[in-house]
Amino acid sequence: MNLDYGGILSGEGGSTTLIDPASALALTTLPRASLAETDRAIERAHAAFPAWRAVSPGDRARLLRRFATVVDEHLAELAILEVRNSGHTIGNATWEAGNVRDVLDYYSAAPERQFGRQIPVAGGIDITFYEPLGVVGIIVPWNFPMPIAGWGFGPALAAGNTVVLKPAEVTPLTAIRLAELALEAGIPEGVLTVIPGKGSLVGERFVTHPLVRKVCFTGSTEVGKGVMRGAADQVKAVTLELGGKSANIIFADADLEVAARAAPSAVFDNAGQDCCARSRILVQRSVYDKFMALLEPAVKGFRVRQPADADAEMGPLITAGQLASVSAYVDGADVAFTGSTPGGQGFWYPPTVVIPASAADRIWREEVFGPVVAVLPFGDESEAVAMANDSDFGLSGSIFTSDVGRAIRVARGVEAGNLSVNSHSSVRYWTPFGGFKQSGLGRELGPDAPDAFSEVKNVFIAT
Repeated sequence: MNLDYGGILSGEGGSTTLIDPASALALTTLPRASLAETDRAIERAHAAFPAWRAVSPGDRARLLRRFATVVDEHLAELAILEVRNSGHTIGNATWEAGNVRDVLDYYSAAPERQFGRQIPVAGGIDITFYEPLGVVGIIVPWNFPMPIAGWGFGPALAAGNTVVLKPAEVTPLTAIRLAELALEAGIPEGVLTVIPGKGSLVGERFVTHPLVRKVCFTGSTEVGKGVMRGAADQVKAVTLELGGKSANIIFADADLEVAARAAPSAVFDNAGQDCCARSRILVQRSVYDKFMALLEPAVKGFRVRQPADADAEMGPLITAGQLASVSAYVDGADVAFTGSTPGGQGFWYPPTVVIPASAADRIWREEVFGPVVAVLPFGDESEAVAMANDSDFGLSGSIFTSDVGRAIRVARGVEAGNLSVNSHSSVRYWTPFGGFKQSGLGRELGPDAPDAFSEVKNVFIAT
C-alpha cells in the first residue's frame, strides 16, 4: 500500500501501530499527520476547489460513476482490509464496501439534478442556485469506517465541494485505499484527501481552520458537543451523528418468534458497536416470559466466529480498551443469559442479555457500545412510548406489532429519527438518516444530502 499521500505525510506527526482485533497482533505501523501537514492538506483542498466546482455537472457525474466502478472492482480487497483492521465479519465488510460503491452511484446523479427554483416576483425574475461550500472536513469513527466515509464524501463531492477526511486513528486502512482508488478513477488531486492522525489534532484542526467550511462528525455525543462549540466561533456548518440507545418495542400481538429471531442481530451486529443498536428491548408484560424463552436460543445460537469465516455473524470488539469498557458495564449486572465466543487472544465478548433493576440503571440508560442488551417489561402503549422516549438519545428504533394503527401511532410518538416496523432496518442510502435530541444534528443520505453541502443563492433580475 502506498502511504506517501503525494508528500502529505512525512512522519513528523509520529506513528500509530494498528492491531488486528481478532488476534490482538500488530498489523502495521502508519504515520500520523502533524499540524503543519494537516494545514497543507487543507490548503491543497482549497486550491483544488475552484477547478472541481467548475467541472460540468455531466463530467462530475461521470467521474463519480467511474469512482464507483473502481470501488466495485476492488470490493474483495477492501473487505479483507476491513476484516483485518476492524474485526468486521467478511459478510459485513463486503456489504460495507458495496455500500460505498452504491452511494457513489446514487450521488453521481445529483450534479445534473441539483435544481434551483424560479420564484414569482414583481418587476423581474427571481431564481435560486445551489453553490458548493468549499472544503468539507469529514471525521469518521472506527465502528463503520467505509460506509460513513462514503456517506460524507459522496454527496459532498457531487455538490462540487472538495473533501478532507480524517479516519479513526485505529481504523484508517480502507479510507486510505479509497482515496487511492479515487485518484485511479480520475478524481483530481486535492479533491478527496485522507489525513490519518489524532482527533485532538487533525479533527480539531478541521473545526478551527477557516478554510474548512463544514464539518461532518460521527462519534460520541461528548466529542460532538465540542465540535459544535468550536464550529460556532466561525459560524461553521456542522452535521453531527452521535450516540444512541435505541428501543426495540415488542407488543403482545406481534409475531414473537419473528421478533425474538430478529432481536440478536439488531443489537449484536458489529459486536454491538453501532449507534443504531437496539440495545433496549421493551416487551409487553403479558408476553414477557414467552419472549424471553424464545430470545435465549436465538442469542445462544448467534454465531460469534473468526471474522474471516463466511458464516460469522459477529466478530470481536475493536480494542482492548473497548473490551474493558463493555465488561465494566456488565460487572455486577443481573445477566439472564449469554452466547459464546471462540476465545483466543482477540478482543472477544459474548452476546449478553441483562435484566436491569429499573429504567434508572446505568446499563439501561447509557450507550454500552458492545454486544449487550437490556430487557424490561411495559404495560400498555402509552407506557411503551414513554419508556422509549425516556432517554437523552433518539436515533433509531423498532416496533413489532400486527396492528397497523398502533404501529403508526407509536412510530409518530417515539422521538427518534429512524424507525422500523416489524424489522430492524435503519439505513438506506436513498432515505434520510439522522437523530433527535442528543443523537445528532442534521441528516445524511437520501435525495437531499447534496443540499446539506451547499448554500442557497437567490438572484433577482429586473426586467
